[in-house]
Amino acid sequence: MTQLAPPIPRTKAAAAYERLRADILSCAIPPGARLPVEFIAERYQVGPTPAREALNRLAAEGLATLAEQRGFSAAEVSPADLIELTETRCLLEEAALRRSMQTAEPAWEERLLLAAHRLARTPNSAADSDFRENPDWERQHAAFHAALIGGANSRWIAGFGETLNEQFRRYRALAMRAAFPTRDARAEHEALARAALAGDPEPAVRLLRAHYRRTAGIILGALGAPDPWGPSGSA
Repeated sequence: MTQLAPPIPRTKAAAAYERLRADILSCAIPPGARLPVEFIAERYQVGPTPAREALNRLAAEGLATLAEQRGFSAAEVSPADLIELTETRCLLEEAALRRSMQTAEPAWEERLLLAAHRLARTPNSAADSDFRENPDWERQHAAFHAALIGGANSRWIAGFGETLNEQFRRYRALAMRAAFPTRDARAEHEALARAALAGDPEPAVRLLRAHYRRTAGIILGALGAPDPWGPSGSA
């Protein structure tokens, strides 16, 4: 009987990087929080060298910043950045969705159906009465949006889309508690999937744009900033 090779252990730097990255994306470490090397080393039980390596990687991704005399900090958020991020995501993903629908490969349709089904079966909160982040929902949510534009068959679009989604996730984490009791995200995702599979790009693109802008509008409200698109997300 063939024996499987033992799994390759992660380095301490990689483990610290992954945990710190997850904490920044979920806002467990809030935007703007200082990240001294000593704090990271103690929090994730690693030495100063792995801690510094993790911070440098996150700075290269734009999730942390490095300033003279101040050191590392979690990247800040701002209404202007969120608006720019939202419009950039709309521009990229609207074009990718059109291309996916024009090609309409059976494999793309199957991936989208499966991703939509898995997302619909996964609660967005780990609790029923109030919001508690559900990491499985975050994974399924990212997979659904990746599948939606995956028919464009472009690794560059997929890569940029993943980066934009992760940056957007930080903002979304700030407002999920406020949105949880009032927003039916499941219905929005199901409508998006149906529109994409129906074959007419215009309704699907409008729904996608409104979906992202509606999310951004809720976050802007949590930040005390005006919503430039209005509740429908179609302005």
